[in-house]
Amino acid sequence: MTGHEQGAEALPALEDNRRQVLYWRLLSRLFDPEEQATLESASLAVVEDIGLPAALLDPQASVDSIVQRHPELAAEFDGLMAPPEPEPEPEPEPDPESGADSASAGTGDGGRDRAAEVRRAALVSKVLLNVFSTGSGTVTAGQLSRWQSDAGWLERSLGSKPGGLRGARAGGIGPELGAIEADLVKRMRLREVLADPRLAARLTPSMSLIEQLLRDKDNLSGVALANAKALIRRFVDEVAEVLRTQVEKATVGALDRSIPPKRVFRNLDLDRTIWKNLTNWSPEEERLYVDRLYYRHTARRTTPQRLIVVVDQSGSMVDSMVNCTILASIFAGLPKVDVHLIAYDTQALDLTPWVHDPFETLLRTNLGGGTDGTVAMALAQPKIAEPRNTVVVWISDFYEWQTEPLFESMAAIHRSGAKFIPVGSVTSSGRGSVNPWFRERFKDLGTPVLSGHIRKLVHELKTFLT
Repeated sequence: MTGHEQGAEALPALEDNRRQVLYWRLLSRLFDPEEQATLESASLAVVEDIGLPAALLDPQASVDSIVQRHPELAAEFDGLMAPPEPEPEPEPEPDPESGADSASAGTGDGGRDRAAEVRRAALVSKVLLNVFSTGSGTVTAGQLSRWQSDAGWLERSLGSKPGGLRGARAGGIGPELGAIEADLVKRMRLREVLADPRLAARLTPSMSLIEQLLRDKDNLSGVALANAKALIRRFVDEVAEVLRTQVEKATVGALDRSIPPKRVFRNLDLDRTIWKNLTNWSPEEERLYVDRLYYRHTARRTTPQRLIVVVDQSGSMVDSMVNCTILASIFAGLPKVDVHLIAYDTQALDLTPWVHDPFETLLRTNLGGGTDGTVAMALAQPKIAEPRNTVVVWISDFYEWQTEPLFESMAAIHRSGAKFIPVGSVTSSGRGSVNPWFRERFKDLGTPVLSGHIRKLVHELKTFLT
């Protein structure tokens, strides 16, 4: 065996060892720091040897800072851990006479694949450690902002958009990312951060942060309260923009052809106008004389509707409270829709006067406590003036104190002819747990609990109201 052949055989083993060193370092930093010193020095040698920056091993360096210094790495982080694309059809079997050359080429490709895996291991380790190794103790605004940025890179490496997984409740790593973010927010001295405009400006609004701000708003004043309100409004505006787009894309009512179309240029039906006037075509002049213009119907058939949204504001339903408050304000802006909003825990609050402003509505909520839906029902029932023209959306996990009386009153609303929609949760992209007792009875009633993505609720409401 020649020296070249021995080197070719040794190369895969070397790359495998390098990759193993990097992954052992990853596990060590997460679970067993006793072996860390040896693995750190070995990992540094590997990273430098394969041409990657040593900053990848620095736990204080964010992925953002590394990409800013080495822009070429951004493309490598994108889709780094995404599911692989389907493999192409296998190539035809090689000619037996060229077997030696093929074997040699395969060895080379294997070596390149293993070298790429070592590089991938270094990048994967960086993202995972920055996101999942958060230490203990007090967290600063800068640390939270850096973690949120690194979590965005993890989401990008998994083939998602930044923020696309942290709102998930239906599996995957979404719940874990949300739990880590919530823990970091709790470990912050949030009141001190909010009192310093420079530190407060570094905060990136998230559902976990908004929950803490809403819980603590009554204990804030002055600059801290102003900064808290600015963060809440910023988050509300961002979510509202997303939900408004979903409402606009949802199915709408049928065209009302009894209303003449508006005779404005944007409604001109050019294709129909040409088609209807083809008999006026002059071959000699090569001109089309138009006797009549045709316009598109854009008016939708609508009737006045009343939408009553009842939201459980206990701690477990905070994201539903935020989403539904914003969603109610969007529907309140539609023509001929009368929207009412009620929030409850052991007490109920009629938020209808502020329904057009989700920011003001959220500031009036009081998250936490138990749940007693009967107090909310006492506010909701008198609002049902015309049952067949009313939809009641009830958002809760339905873990109630008075189960039988509450369900009976909900069933009575359904039997009256009003549309009753029980909703398990209205998160950005997931669902929460629902009391099985209520779930089964709603199913028997013919009004199964709506759960899943918020787009489902948007579709249900838009279909009914327009």
